Order: sequence, then structure tokens, then C-alpha cells
Amino acid sequence: MMKIRVLNGPNLNLLGTREPDVYGCQTLEDIEKKLDIEAQSYGIKLDFFQSNHEGEIIDSIHEAFISGYDGLIINAGALTHYSLAIRDAISGVKLPCIEVHLSNIHAREEFRSKSVIAPVCMGQISGFGAESYSAALFVLHKRIGSKSPRFT
Repeated sequence: MMKIRVLNGPNLNLLGTREPDVYGCQTLEDIEKKLDIEAQSYGIKLDFFQSNHEGEIIDSIHEAFISGYDGLIINAGALTHYSLAIRDAISGVKLPCIEVHLSNIHAREEFRSKSVIAPVCMGQISGFGAESYSAALFVLHKRIGSKSPRFT
């Protein structure tokens, strides 16, 4: 069975209450429950991890690699824009990874449009709310399931 780790960074534990006009009203738990149901229909086992601390996210990426996970979905939150350490962790483990964002980071403040993580990921999906995660899961299922090459 394919295993994918879904990582969420700073402040995503506040979904549902934090800026609902930007991020929507669903909680992180709501998103995880829906995504888990979708994953089961693909025959995928998901593991969820959220932290407000960069080092813990890096440790979780390393642990996913060591434990034989097949891919990653990451919403690094604000760390997207400057965490070279998370970028290096993703690059170093060579697991297929898709970066996601609930809001369209390219339609917001200029500083939010830069991602230092995207260049080491298969792709980036943003602006579709919780469906950004669903889209990433679908793509990983198709790419990993068919053994398609990693695109960077």
C-alpha cells in the first residue's frame, strides 16, 4: 500500500478560526478527515503531521524517508517563503513532493508569491482551498502509482 505523509506548517493548526476570509472555515482536522477518505479510495495510507517549528517539520520529512514513505504533500505556511532548510530536506530525501496552499499565494502580497520550496517539488497547487490537498493527492496517486518520472 502506498504511504504519503501530509505536512502542515506554522499556524495551520488554527484553520477554521484564523482569517476565514482567506483560508476558509474548514479546520485542519476537517481537511484531514476528507483527504483520508479520498486516500482510502485510491488505496493510499496517509499520515498527517503539523508543527509550528521548522526543525520538527524537517525531522518529519527525514522520518518519512527512513520509514519508506512513497511521497509527501506539504503546506509549509510562511516557511514556504524562506526556509532553505526545509527545501534542503525535501531535496535530500528525493521523495516525490507536491507543495500546496489554500490561498492563491500569487494573488496576495508580493512576499507570499515566492516559494523556495517549489523548485524541489514535483509541482505547486494553490488557491483551491482544501481541494488543493485533494488535487495533490490525485497527482501523487497517478504519478507514483504509474511509476512516472519525478518532474522538477
